[in-house]
Amino acid sequence: MELVFRKQIKRRWKAAAIYTTMAFVFAVAAYTFLGLKHDPLLVNLAERLLPASLEHPLGTDHLGRDVLTRLLLGTKLTVGYGLLSLLVAVIIGVPFGVISGFKGGLIDRIFMRIADAFLSFPDTIVAIVLSGLLGPGIEKLLLAIVVVKWVNYARLVRSTVITERQKDYVTVAKINGVSSFRIMRKHLFPHLIGNVLVLASLDLGKIILLISSLSYIGLGAQPPAPEWGAMLNDARPYFQSNLFLMIYPGLAIGFVVLLSNLLGDYLRDKFDVKKEVES
Repeated sequence: MELVFRKQIKRRWKAAAIYTTMAFVFAVAAYTFLGLKHDPLLVNLAERLLPASLEHPLGTDHLGRDVLTRLLLGTKLTVGYGLLSLLVAVIIGVPFGVISGFKGGLIDRIFMRIADAFLSFPDTIVAIVLSGLLGPGIEKLLLAIVVVKWVNYARLVRSTVITERQKDYVTVAKINGVSSFRIMRKHLFPHLIGNVLVLASLDLGKIILLISSLSYIGLGAQPPAPEWGAMLNDARPYFQSNLFLMIYPGLAIGFVVLLSNLLGDYLRDKFDVKKEVES
């Protein structure tokens, strides 16, 4: 009994810490809409590469722009765009997976061929190729991410629906004349929520890494946008003279990715989802 109580306390403490920190990250992103003390795009060469001070808590970059302001705005760009692309991928993938798994037949075969084509290559490779074909730009990068990621949700949902549609409660609903749409909405969707939430929380970190890495090599956000990966690229020539210009955005990326993974682990335990969801 004492061991169970300790596990519950530990689980609740972990959940409270994760939710509080995630809420803080979203609050920082929302704060950037209200206004910032410094203009993140204003160039002031007279104040370039200044050390930390009361006026500039994290110093300034090679163009005299306030680093803290750019990091805060980067939260909206990196995390906000990551959430946006994740949401669009879920909205597209879940209905496809439900229809494919529930209807079967020709629709399911067509979907599986599409899924096999996408899953034949790693997500990162496909995203890089699509970004290269579409050209640089954060909007085109987000489109590439959605094209890559929606298949994962459709495939996950399809496998769950195929398992659930063979159970007795679905058969009874069909016998009673319940429409297919109502069966999918009332009986199948509740079984999908846990799996989708776990995969989405784990995917958020991967998407943020993808946005940052492709922006670093010039295929994502373009200067002067204060995206964290682009900030890393801007600071690269000053690695030896001003190391902190690279440390700050690197820590921001690592922190948010770690947080999303912790959230995914917690949700997986909460919903009792098998680890196959990560694959």
